[in-house]
Parts: sequence; C-alpha cells; structure tokens
Amino acid sequence: MSTATLFRVEPTHGGLVRAAASVIAVAMALYHMWIIATGVPEAILFRGTHLLFAITLIFLWFNGTKDGAPRIYDYLLLAVSAASILYLFVNYSYVVNRIYYVDDLYPADIAFAVLLTALVLEATRRVIGLALPITALVFLGYALFIAQVEPERLLDQLYLTTEGIFGPTLGVSATYVMVFVIFGAFMERTGTGQLFMDFALSLTGHTAGGPGKVAVISSSLFGTISGSAVANVMVDGPITIPLMKRSGFKPQFAAAVESVASTGGQIMPPIMGAAAFVMAEFLQVSYLQVTLWALIPAILYYVACFAAVHFEAKRLGLVGVPRADLPRLKQVLRERGHLFIPILVILAGMYSGYSAPLCALAGTLACFPVAALRANTRGYVRLPNVGEALVDGARNALSVALACACAGIIVGIVTLTGLGIVFTQVVVALAQNSLLAALVLTAIAGIVLGMGMPTTPAYIVMTSLLVPAIIKLGAPVPAAHMFAFYFAILSAITPPVALAVYAAASLAKADLWAAGWSAVRVGAAGFLVPFAFVYQPAILMIGAWTDVAISTFSATIGVFMLAAGLHGYLVRRLAMYERVWCVAAALLLIDPGIVTDVIGYGLVGAAFAYQYATRTKEVA
Repeated sequence: MSTATLFRVEPTHGGLVRAAASVIAVAMALYHMWIIATGVPEAILFRGTHLLFAITLIFLWFNGTKDGAPRIYDYLLLAVSAASILYLFVNYSYVVNRIYYVDDLYPADIAFAVLLTALVLEATRRVIGLALPITALVFLGYALFIAQVEPERLLDQLYLTTEGIFGPTLGVSATYVMVFVIFGAFMERTGTGQLFMDFALSLTGHTAGGPGKVAVISSSLFGTISGSAVANVMVDGPITIPLMKRSGFKPQFAAAVESVASTGGQIMPPIMGAAAFVMAEFLQVSYLQVTLWALIPAILYYVACFAAVHFEAKRLGLVGVPRADLPRLKQVLRERGHLFIPILVILAGMYSGYSAPLCALAGTLACFPVAALRANTRGYVRLPNVGEALVDGARNALSVALACACAGIIVGIVTLTGLGIVFTQVVVALAQNSLLAALVLTAIAGIVLGMGMPTTPAYIVMTSLLVPAIIKLGAPVPAAHMFAFYFAILSAITPPVALAVYAAASLAKADLWAAGWSAVRVGAAGFLVPFAFVYQPAILMIGAWTDVAISTFSATIGVFMLAAGLHGYLVRRLAMYERVWCVAAALLLIDPGIVTDVIGYGLVGAAFAYQYATRTKEVA
C-alpha cells in the first residue's frame, strides 16, 4: 500500500478501512506526542492506551487479505481486545486498590485476562511471526505445569498488575520508542535519507572501494533514524549494492557490507535501537548514559567494517567512483546540510539534561520547519506529507509495541516463578564458575533467540534468564547488559537465520550462505568486542580516562588488523601465514591487558616492517 494513497477514501470495504486506520494511526502518533509534552499519566492508563492503539491497527492492517479488508473475525478479535483493555479503564479504581495475589478475581477479571493474553499472542504473531508467541506459550506451560502456579495468580500477574503485559517493557515502548520512531519517520519524510547518501558519497566515493565505504557511512547514519536492520538494508541497499557491484565487489560481499553496516545502526549513538531504551529502564539510568557506554564499541564496529571494505578493495585492485560523478561535500551541506539540525537538537537537549523522549519530540517538531529553510527541501513541507509521516511512525512502532507486550508475559512469569534464579544456577553450573564459558553460552543463546525474534524481546529474555548468571560470575552490570544487547543484534548477520543478510542478498542476487559467511567476516569485530568490554570496562568509558584512551587505542588497532587478516591485505596482499599473523596480533590487542598489548604491538610492528620489506613480492 502506497503511503501516497493513505488518506484517499476509496468507496470499497478495504478503502474505507485503510482510511479509518490512517486516521487512527495519526491519532496514535499525536496522542503520544501530546503525552510526552504534557506528562505521562498512570502506568496502566498510558500503557493500556498505547496497546489499545497498537492492537487495533494490527487487526485492521495485518489481516492477510488481498484487498486489505478485515474479515468478520478480525473485527471480532479487535472488539474483544478493546473490551479487555477498556475493562481496566472503566474499573480503574478497583484495579489499583485491590491487593494483588490476595483478593480473589471476579469471573470478568478471569475472562478478560485470558482473552487479552491470547489476543496479544495472536497480534504479535501477525506483526512479527511465530517465534516470540511460541516462546511465550512455552513459558506459560512452564508456569502452569512445571512450576504449578495457580491459574488465577498467573492471570492476576499478567493482566491486573504492572508486572506482566502492562509491565515496564510496554512502558518503554510507549514512552521512549514511539516518539523516536515518529522522529525517524519525520526525518525520512523530509529527505534526510538522500542527505545521508550524498554526504557519504562526497566523503568516500572516490577512494578505493568507495561505494562500499558509502554503504558503511550512509547505513550507520540511517541507523540513527531506524531501529531495524532489515529496514536499513531495504532503504540504503537498492542504491549502495548496485554501486558496489558495478565497482567490482562480488555480490555476496556487497550484500555482506550492507547488512553488517545496517545492523550496526542499532548500536550507534545518538539514537540506538529500541532495546537500548529498555536497558536504560532496567538499569535505572538515563538513556544518555547508555549511549556513552555504547559509543566506543560502536566506533570499533564501524572501524572494522570500514577497514574490511578498504582491504577487500585493495586486494581486488578496485578504485572508487570518479570525482566528477560524485556530489561535492560543500554543495551537499549547502543544499541539505540543514537537515542535520533535528539530530543536533536531540543531542543538545540530552546533553543539557532533558529527558530523551522530550528531546526526541523537540527534534520531531523541528523536522518540517527546518526543511522549509531551503528551497530544495521546501517541497517536503506539505500537510499530506506530515500526515503520512505520522502514519509511518505509528505503523513502524507496532512491531515493537506488541513485542514488548508479549515479552511482558515472559518477564511476568520469570518474576512470578523465580525462573531467573533457577536459570542462573544452571548457567553457573554448566560454566563451572568460568566467566568466559558463561559468556560463550550467553552469546550463543543471544544469537539463537535473535534468529527468531526482534532484538528487543531477545534482549529482554536474555536479561531475565542469562545476564544475572554472568553478573554473578564477575561481569560488571553495564557490561553484562551491553553484552546481551550486542548478541541479540548480531543474529541479524549470523547464519543460518540472518534476516539482514537475507534482505541484502535478495537485492544483490547473491547466494545466501556465501553472503552470510562473508557478513560474519566483515562484522567479525562485533563478535569479539563484547568479550573485550566485559573484561575491560574502560571500553565502555567506565574507569579512568587514561585506561579508556589506552584500551580504545589498542582495540582500534586490533580490529583494524583483524580486518586485514580476514580480508588478505595490509601493505600488499597477504599470504596465509601472514593472515594468521595479523589475526593473532588483532586478538592480542582486543584482549585487554598490558602483556597482551605489548606482544600485540610487537606483532603489528613486525607485520608492517615485513610487508614493507617485501612489498614487491607477489602473493598468489
């Protein structure tokens, strides 16, 4: 469905529903913007309204029919969902004044609790697939048949408290994610995507492998306005992947670069993926603090990706795009540079101490006035375009809203049954008190969970079940959460189920497995850096600035050498033993410690000296 036709009322069932859904979507976006400006109401009222909007739009939009017209049972499911939430609003005084787990539930409480739980699972299935609802069903089965929780007590937890469906995870979606997603939609609708692409082309398009470097820069920038790796691929990929292929990169490498760069958008400050807001809520810290923790690891991730493109291009003898065919940086900044202002507004607000949602609202409200400053972007400033941006924002928030509501079922059960403590004991026993073994188990679990569900619920499940174990074994709390966050994200580029790679490979017409393993090579640093910051929290800017500077410098050289070793080029093409040499140096530098750093620097110096001394040598 084209957004250009969202507000055109067609005299058909499907057309009327699309128009009505668009109006509801605009109301949803405006409601959340108004709440951020005026103050958040009571938790159940606010989170319930958020879920009511989301579940209504899902049953209207995601109905599986060709003409977009809901069937009778879609309307029935919508009506029952709405009734289950409105029941809480109508009986709000009763809900907040009753004693949880003590007062008996009325028949209506039980009926609506069962119905809403089932309908949250169904709505989640429609918008993000089966994996998360099946996981929630497994946890429900555990609670009822293994932990033998009384059904009424379970329903009480999930429906009538703020520890289940209406728990903190849904609160994060309503308070943080929604307004940032709206901001992203406003940025897209004012032409910022074209700014990012032209900006990247003007900076690196002329260098060796320039189109690949353009993909890295533009995808990292676009990641600031989109929390989805697949969405990043589908916006940037149609431009960057053909450019990379024309410049000489193999299709699988082009797909790998785009998927790795797009996936990194979720870890790149200032605006990260939705799970970062959940982390801030769990740790009871500001979102700004989370971005500070994430900054250096994100830079290391993109340095490695950029270096991988450079070394692969040098190994293949590729050149960049002629300067004459590229936009000029001065011209790009003169014509569209003002579109960076909304991002600067958010940054300035957060560094001034204002809340992240309020800053995002300010940035959102600045988008269209900023676009009106120059003639070449003034065409975006149209009332229908504003309306379509609001609809886009609401639509893009649906998957996160239902993922958080469904994850709330899992978190509520973990809290009620004490499963987190049991799982911690199991992981500690399996790891045999080895932090490294526990980290490996957690990394594998994160990748497996992330294969079947979005980053946010994967991170929430890991936080409930696995993170306490690695904290118990000695990992600093922020590092433990960042570790889980990273591996929930990296599943997007890890075979066999790598959604970002699938999207990029389809655009590049590349073999899925070849593209997947190529993505693992390009993004290899992403798999190693989390282990490094657990053992050396200075990489998260925790500790003395001298430690932060030394650790960052060593890790940067390390990921640079890792890219060289994996892609077979440094000063010249590398023989196999030289590649092993470079990878060994990289691992020593990424691994924190004075001894490993000294040996690593020695190997790096020796590698460069040997390469320069034998630079005329031809390597097959």
